[in-house]
Amino acid sequence: MSKSLTLLLGAAVLTLSSAARAEAPLNVVASFSILGDMVENIGGEHIDVTTLVGPDGDAHVFSPSPTDARAVGEADLFVVNGLHFEGWLDRLVEASGYAGPVVIASQGIDALSFDEEREEHANHDHDHDHDHDHDHDHDHDDSHGADQEHGPEDPHAWQDLQNGKRYVENIRDALVEADPAHADDYRRNAGQYIEAIDALDNKVQQRIGEIPEANRVLITNHDAFGYFANAYGLDVLSPVGLSTAAEPSAADMAKLIRQIQERDVQALFLENMTNPALLEQLADETGVAIGGTLYAGALSSDGEASTYLGMFKHNVDKLTQALDD
Repeated sequence: MSKSLTLLLGAAVLTLSSAARAEAPLNVVASFSILGDMVENIGGEHIDVTTLVGPDGDAHVFSPSPTDARAVGEADLFVVNGLHFEGWLDRLVEASGYAGPVVIASQGIDALSFDEEREEHANHDHDHDHDHDHDHDHDHDDSHGADQEHGPEDPHAWQDLQNGKRYVENIRDALVEADPAHADDYRRNAGQYIEAIDALDNKVQQRIGEIPEANRVLITNHDAFGYFANAYGLDVLSPVGLSTAAEPSAADMAKLIRQIQERDVQALFLENMTNPALLEQLADETGVAIGGTLYAGALSSDGEASTYLGMFKHNVDKLTQALDD
């Protein structure tokens, strides 16, 4: 083979290799299932997504494995919730050696302060609108150490669809910066996703608004629906705090039982990733039926709650079926 032909073939191989590298999907790691679904919707065919805490998984008690650390270490982009939701985040990043961009999906949202919500409840300032002024009840004391792991802010911000839009915008901007060659696709996908979020947000407001005001009381295993309550006009009562690892005191349970009876609560709701024992105990002691399972911090592995928008639709269906009486 002539020297010129050898050089020509070598150049062709290098060109093909460069093209293959250029077309390789962006390697994105998302901290939990809801973020993973958002990233997939925006990134489409241009990304590969690894989700650390998968469907029905509890990010509150997640313990990263060496495999998780390796996945993060090899990522081009790491997308997390922030607001101290992932208490294991700093340890994982350090163990992985990851030095790339960490995208805080909740960046820029108006975070709810847990302590301020308690004060609002004490003042009994009821206001049913979509400006985040609605009363949010927390019926547990300040002694839950697990709450303190989160910090002073409620991290479950995705439970307001308007916050979900900000998540999408932050993820979109990070993908555009990391992979500008496909920026138009990321922007188009995000725009369509935001339109779907807005349409669903309007529907949720309408359907929750049809529930009699006295019935708009949401009782779940742990306090993950504060943003939902503030956005759509409900009161939240919960046996424990922001973390599924918390345990209620006897005084907490007694207070909650008394309030359930005083307010003529229509239904209790399980969460897919938490132990049902507390809610079953409440149901036994109050005679209030369990109205179904809601999804707060994790999607379902299949079925109608396996996407972010599907989760909202499922939750609203369950709430309206049980409370609209």
